[in-house]
Amino acid sequence: MSKLARKPIIVDPKVKVEKDGKQIKVTGPLGTEALDLIPGIEVEIKENEILVSSEQVRKNPNLGLFRALLGNLVLGVTKGFELRLELIGVGYKGMVKGTQLELTLGFSHPCVVDIPEKVKVEVEKATTVVLRSSDKQVVGQFAANIRRLRPPEPYKGKGIRFVGEQIRRKAGKSSK
Repeated sequence: MSKLARKPIIVDPKVKVEKDGKQIKVTGPLGTEALDLIPGIEVEIKENEILVSSEQVRKNPNLGLFRALLGNLVLGVTKGFELRLELIGVGYKGMVKGTQLELTLGFSHPCVVDIPEKVKVEVEKATTVVLRSSDKQVVGQFAANIRRLRPPEPYKGKGIRFVGEQIRRKAGKSSK
């Protein structure tokens, strides 16, 4: 059994965890999330912690994965997840219009992206896009889809990048 899978998941008193057949539902201040059980994995719910175990002690490779997914659900409904993207370039900006995010990225047309239901989007200073959600996978995939529209290029560093992300810069042409 992995070291991660042995650790119990500590549950906040505000969070309610239920096991309904082949699904685990976690309800908290930021919403409700559900996770399907993987065959061969057992979940024991106590007062303030959740224990994940398996019938096959050494041969279940999904045990640590399931424990991490369940931990992310509990963390998501209590604190939530946030990702920040920077738009770097002359004239690059973003704005939210209803259920769509409109980005001006130096193309001849604006890039319009539909915002998923679980994600809340804010634009700060026109060049910083903040994504918030209780589902880590949804907010991460949406951020990757936005970044894919204009990935940072290595010569000038223009493009969309995560806040704090380091871009390896290349030297341009040099004259002798």
